[in-house]
Parts: sequence; C-alpha cells; structure tokens
Amino acid sequence: MSKRIVAVNAGPRKGWNTDTLINEAIKGAESAGAEVEKFDLFKLERYTGCISCFGCKREKNKGHCICRDGLTPVLNAIREADGLIIGSPNYLGEMTASFRALYERLIFQNLTYNAETPCCNQNVLPVLLIMTSNSPDYGYQALLNNYQQTMSRFVGPTEVFVSGETLQLKDYSGTDWEWSIFDPEAKRIRHETIFPQECQKAYELGSALTNKAKED
Repeated sequence: MSKRIVAVNAGPRKGWNTDTLINEAIKGAESAGAEVEKFDLFKLERYTGCISCFGCKREKNKGHCICRDGLTPVLNAIREADGLIIGSPNYLGEMTASFRALYERLIFQNLTYNAETPCCNQNVLPVLLIMTSNSPDYGYQALLNNYQQTMSRFVGPTEVFVSGETLQLKDYSGTDWEWSIFDPEAKRIRHETIFPQECQKAYELGSALTNKAKED
C-alpha cells in the first residue's frame, strides 16, 4: 500500500526557491512509491493561527483543532498522513506568517496540560522541514533547533534542510531595484551551481522520508 505524504508550501512565490525544493522533495517521495498531496498555504481560503479557544483541550476533541477555515483540510490531511514535507522562506528572521499559523494549530492541538502525557498525538510521522533564505544559512541554528525539537515532540521525528543565499530575482539590474548589498553575479553563480545540488538533496530527503514512513 502506498504511503501518503502531505507537502505544504508556506511561501507565496510559485516556482521559486521554496516551492522548487518542496517539489523536488515531492518527486523524491513519489520515486519511493508515495502518493503526495500538496497544499499551497497562500492559495487557501482565509485562515488564522491559534485563537486560544481551548476547544482542542476538551476530552472529546483531543488532538483535533476545532476551528473551521482554510487550514482545516490541511490539518485533517496531516492527521491521516504517513509523512510531512513542509517548507517556508525566512522573512525577517522567522518563518512566514502562513507557516506560523499552521504551526500553532498543528502543535497546540497535540499539546496537553497533563503532566503525565504532555502530547496526545496519535499519528507520529516523519517530517522534513525546509527553510530558504536570501541570507547565508548560518545564524539560524537557534530558530531551527526550536522548530526541530518542538515538531519532533508533537508531530514526529523532524529533519531540517536549509538553503541560504538564494536568488530572489532573475535580474537585479535596472532602476527599479536598489539592492546594492547583494552581489548579483555571485547570486547567479550560486543559483546555477549550488542550488541544483540542493534540489538533488531535497529529492533524496523526500525519498528517505518515504522510506522512513515505510519502516514505521
């Protein structure tokens, strides 16, 4: 039976860095026999982060966010999945607001205030977390460690993959852009030489995620 993998793009730019790496991870998962359902958070109907209603803390709703909005199908799909691929660009030192909205509701529904059983997640699944950034990939370790530890605890074992110094524009020249802090040629060279290697790595991680799901 095929493994079901959910892929979530928390970036707004179709065909760019985050979306591309997620798609490569999807290809890797499919190569290992998985069926993949992809969600683009910026295309969903209106949604919010956690509204602190505590509905998921009632015994009858344990492990289920009771809010009904654009994120409901995503949360439902993850609950039934065998693996999760999720990616976000880094905006101002953090993941996107769309990522945070899903993250809050995904984690909080599985968190309890019971000292003996602090997590009520009944579907532990492997996670691949992808982050892209136009800055170098160093300096984010504390941020990524926090996400990795929290998701590992409340969703499943999480692997983090970072792509830094990404290309933001096809052409940095012209009067429309005054981005003198960047070296356009260095950006171009990296995109043509290193980014394809990162795409291959994402492919391999997607395949490995599926194989991990098979083992579980």
